[in-house]
Amino acid sequence: MSLHKLKPLLTARLDQLAQTGALKRNERIIMRSLPPRDGYGPRYLLKGYGDRPFLRMNANSYLGLNHHPRVIEAEEKAARHFGTGPGSVRFISGTFDLHIELEERLASFHGREAGMVFSAAYAAVMGVLPQLISNETLVVSDALNHNSIINAIRLAQPAAKAIYEHADTTRLGSVLKEHLGHAKRAIVVTDGVFSMRGDHAALDKINAICQRYQDDFKEGVTTVVDDSHGVGALGASGRGTEEKTGARAYILIATLGKALGVNGGYVVADRTVIDYLRETSPFYIYSNPITPSEAAAALEALKILDSSEGIVLLSKVRDLAARLRNGFQKRGYETIAGEHPIAPLLIRDTAKTTELVMRLFDHNILATGLSYPVVPRGSEEIRFQVSAEHTERDIDYLINVL
Repeated sequence: MSLHKLKPLLTARLDQLAQTGALKRNERIIMRSLPPRDGYGPRYLLKGYGDRPFLRMNANSYLGLNHHPRVIEAEEKAARHFGTGPGSVRFISGTFDLHIELEERLASFHGREAGMVFSAAYAAVMGVLPQLISNETLVVSDALNHNSIINAIRLAQPAAKAIYEHADTTRLGSVLKEHLGHAKRAIVVTDGVFSMRGDHAALDKINAICQRYQDDFKEGVTTVVDDSHGVGALGASGRGTEEKTGARAYILIATLGKALGVNGGYVVADRTVIDYLRETSPFYIYSNPITPSEAAAALEALKILDSSEGIVLLSKVRDLAARLRNGFQKRGYETIAGEHPIAPLLIRDTAKTTELVMRLFDHNILATGLSYPVVPRGSEEIRFQVSAEHTERDIDYLINVL
């Protein structure tokens, strides 16, 4: 067998990605983390860059729990007790008591009857949405939803799908009205916090619109929210978009790998929904779960979030994010208002975005530039992500470099 016919096609596709600026092969390799010192937060050493200490402004660990001593200790202790991996999928012999305890704790944290853990948040979205979508289902999606939602909808092959302009709840209502009589069930799916912008879905308005058409669809209208960037970063107690808007989705998906600082994804909902997903979701049934030690670490991180210490961390990261946005505005930069730790700097030009990211790197700052075609032309930006591990000196240093 030979790949000589396939390889030229793959090379051509890679060249095409390179020409559009979408190639991601030049990954920065972290070799070591350095502890905070002299009023600055942690720094990171990269392969090939010697002892240059980099400020990391593009990580999802909003509360810094990945470095919390209690979280690390919980993972180490569980690894010594259970070993490094689960050894099999859940329905064979891969379910440990820590998985069950974590699922129960997540359900309680979100005020739901039951929860279910996946190997990753992407797997959770891919494993949940298609199981709720039939060939008689209408799926309605926000235009800026995450790639996982887009691919889950493609996998599901619904009877109809519609996209409404970002945050345009009026258009959402129009879409539902237009499809009356053409689908038995409607699924409205949205990110909670949108990863490119740091703004959040108006879940209260979305729910009100869906409720208006609930009786017009034979199998109802169901809201599904992926709040991976919201949980642990938004809301007075870190319960995300639901807490911020005072509204609840029927089905909530989120991650253990961002604010909670570990790994894995999860879904919480009514017990019937979770029981159904356990029996039908291939991403759950046929894939190993997170390790017992990861479950232990996630449990400890959730306990910290749901405590007075968690409130302190949430307050700190919000204050730092506000400091960064204020710094942008005072210097005439364009940003998006909000309180989320994602603070985008809108450049609106691909070449300038690339140039500024490199300037930041030259000054030992890691930041992510988002250019066309990753974002629409004219929406190019640098996405800064603030962590409770950062300090005011870190934020001021960044602003001074800009």
